[in-house]
Amino acid sequence: MRIPGEKKVVLAIDDIASNLVAIKNILEPLFDVRLVKEGEQALALLKRDAIHLVLLDIEMPKCNGFELLHAIREDPNLAHIPVVFVTMHASLSFIRRAACLGVTAYILKPFKPSVLLQKVLEQLGMDTPTADQDNTCSF
Repeated sequence: MRIPGEKKVVLAIDDIASNLVAIKNILEPLFDVRLVKEGEQALALLKRDAIHLVLLDIEMPKCNGFELLHAIREDPNLAHIPVVFVTMHASLSFIRRAACLGVTAYILKPFKPSVLLQKVLEQLGMDTPTADQDNTCSF
């Protein structure tokens, strides 16, 4: 049960610190934003804390975004969590693979802050402001 006024928790995973800082700066006024640089750290955090949404890069060392998404979808305690890829990979093959693995939305870098915010709000079932949809894809 969510306490009124309690912020939803968004976990951002990216191996590039500047990307994480940008995401945190955009979302922090509305959400409790957690940041990690590796898939293994993210999976441990997901199993330990109540996370409402995952923002996930594809290209990361050790455990890439596809591997982490697969692990999330295979775990019955985590499978319900919406996962949004935030990536530079624009190829149709990457988008199809992401959809097959159960990603809920796909945002291309570089992204507009308004687009990121809108997608997060949309995935969490919250009121969404209007934003240009030119670099997103919902599934």
